[in-house]
Order: sequence, then structure tokens, then C-alpha cells
Amino acid sequence: MDEVVISRAITESYIKDLLEAMELDVAIVGAGPAGLTAAYYMAKGGIKTAIFERKLSIGGGIWGGGMMFNKIVVQDEGKEILDEFGITTTEYQRGYYVANAIELASTLCSLAVKAGAKIFNLISVEDVVIREADKVSGLVLNWSSVPLANLHVDPLAMRSKLVIDATGHDCEICRLVTKKTGGRLRTATGNIIGEKSMWAEVAEREVIENTREVYPGLIVAGMAAAAVFGSPRMGPIFGGMLLSGRKAAKLAVELLK
Repeated sequence: MDEVVISRAITESYIKDLLEAMELDVAIVGAGPAGLTAAYYMAKGGIKTAIFERKLSIGGGIWGGGMMFNKIVVQDEGKEILDEFGITTTEYQRGYYVANAIELASTLCSLAVKAGAKIFNLISVEDVVIREADKVSGLVLNWSSVPLANLHVDPLAMRSKLVIDATGHDCEICRLVTKKTGGRLRTATGNIIGEKSMWAEVAEREVIENTREVYPGLIVAGMAAAAVFGSPRMGPIFGGMLLSGRKAAKLAVELLK
């Protein structure tokens, strides 16, 4: 085996994927449950989609389950998606279904990739591209190691017709829009309201309701939607995350038309 051939194979194939991702229909930031689910449904429907994830691993908070017990819970509606994905569930009591967090995370990743979505890990989004009358039209990217090492290295940009903020509790893309551009979000205050304390029943309902276009060209999904619109957190029940991702994909398809 030739080490240089191995190195060239990795470099050339990665650069090819990255160049193709410089022009997307939908760019998703955050490879948690909502982002992965949205990517799967869009890629399956022929939408050119990629996810940019700042961490080494994908899956967001799935892996840890609840307090590092690698089990998660879904409700009836969430179970329908897990059934579609072929993920095993066990009924704990009526309306509460337990799934293996490791199976869920790995299956979501596999399904999204096999559907045609590209996932780029270890890439951070440090800014957005604003064009066409204050519309989010792309992302500004850098290696995650750059801010961690406190280096001054200029980023690169990519263009996307739509962006989905699936960055979880931090709602990073919405924060960029409000702080760097002064943009007003479609919330009661025009700003990020902030996540409230845990209330699973309300949170599961509202995270789906609040999955919407929050700024021209920017859809918010998952826990980012909860934080932006001021909903409670829900803890290790993941049905709302999956349903939010599916809704974000459907909304993106409608907006692209």
C-alpha cells in the first residue's frame, strides 16, 4: 500500500464533496436529531442538501440519552417516524416508547447519507451571507480547530437557497443574524426569546409549532426553535425533534417552489 495514494484518495474525494457543497438548495447547520431528520427527507426528495457540524461526532444530544443512560423516549407520533426508519422501540406504558440512543443516532446518520445528504463534521459556521433584501443566502465556514486554537484564519463562504438552524439550545445562526446584521426575527420581540425550564408536554408540542421560517431564507428547527421562540426544554424525549426535522424539510420544499 502506498501512503501517498491513500492521502490523495482522501484529499481528492473530500475536496470534490466540499466543492459540490459550495452551491446548495438547503444548508443545515447542526447534525442533531432535527438536522439529520430534515436532511434525510430533503435528500430523499432530490433536494441538494448538506449538513455542517462543528463537532467531531454527529447526533447532538442523542448519544447521552438521559443523564448518560443511553435510552430515549418518544411519544406515539414520534414512534411513527422510528417505525419508518426501522428503529426498534419498546412500549414502556401507553403512549411512552423507549428506543436505544445508539441505534437512533447511528441510523439517522446512515439514512441521511444513503439518501444523498452530505455531512461535513469539524466545520464551524462563523457568519452568514446576507443578500437579496436582507435574505440569508449562504454561510461562512471555517475549521472548528481554528477558533479552538484562537487562530486568525480567514474563512470561506458557500451559497444556499435556504438555511436551517438546527444548532440546538444555542441557536447559533439566529444569533448571528440578530447580533451581526441587526436582523429582526419573526418572534414576539424580534429577537431570541430564550429557552424556558423543562416542561416536556408543552415543549414537545411547541417545538413543532415553532419550526418555521424565522427570517427570510432561514428556517429554525429542533431545540433552536424552542430557544428562539421561548418554549420550554423537554429533556430526553426525542419525538418532537424528529417531527420538527420532518416539518422543516417539508417547509423547505415549499419555500423552494
